Amino acid sequence: MRRIDLGNEANEGHETDPASGLLALVMTVVELLVEAMEKEAIRRMESGVLNPEEIERLGTQLLAIEDEIEAIKERERIENDVGELRTELNDLLSEGIERVYNDHPEEIER
Repeated sequence: MRRIDLGNEANEGHETDPASGLLALVMTVVELLVEAMEKEAIRRMESGVLNPEEIERLGTQLLAIEDEIEAIKERERIENDVGELRTELNDLLSEGIERVYNDHPEEIER
């Protein structure tokens, strides 16, 4: 089973303490949530649900959130940890999807 390092293991020449590992995990989850919010905002814009003022406000808020995320990552020096964790989570997700497909290809073909 794949493991994702959240601290205390030497990893490519550096060691991450548990608090930084946990913060990197939280920031990764927050980034993923913001990306999902952005996709939903685009979907709503394209469907005509939002008026111009709502689009402007939503864009401004999402940019502010992204700026704050970047500031936290920089201040806490976890940019690389978040990037590595995102890569590991993407790989884990890809492996999970592949397993589901390989275990149940007939259900997915429909």
